Amino acid sequence: MDQSFIRPVLTDIFYPSRTLRRIALPLFTGKVAAGFPSPADDYVEKTLDLNELLVQKPAATFFVRAQGESMLGAGIHPNDILVVDRSIEPVPGKIVICALNGELTVKRLERNNEQWQLKAENPAYPDIVIHEDLEMVIWGVVTNVIHSV
Repeated sequence: MDQSFIRPVLTDIFYPSRTLRRIALPLFTGKVAAGFPSPADDYVEKTLDLNELLVQKPAATFFVRAQGESMLGAGIHPNDILVVDRSIEPVPGKIVICALNGELTVKRLERNNEQWQLKAENPAYPDIVIHEDLEMVIWGVVTNVIHSV
């Protein structure tokens, strides 16, 4: 099987540090309308710690920067930061980070007719059928995507 289409799609792996200073940001009680505008509330309900929001298990979590366009349909764009939890079971339907023959990729894990696949979320990219000749190690499950707009 020609595997030239399998390229590394992740760079800059980094881990949350327990020594980083936590910054609490204001969280407004009102919601922002995505349709018609609504009056904004003039007060802050509480503060929001992004570590608490994005990282459930710090010891099992790492961040990685995405590269490529195979997961655009899942909302993962080039240079997005992916929050990955190694403690979550990789079940069908989850987006996973895995090493295929030593090269990293991010894809949606699926199972069709007893056959495991790594599905791209962009029709321009092929899905990858997992077979015994392919060395695969799942590093973790993507829980959040951080990207600029």
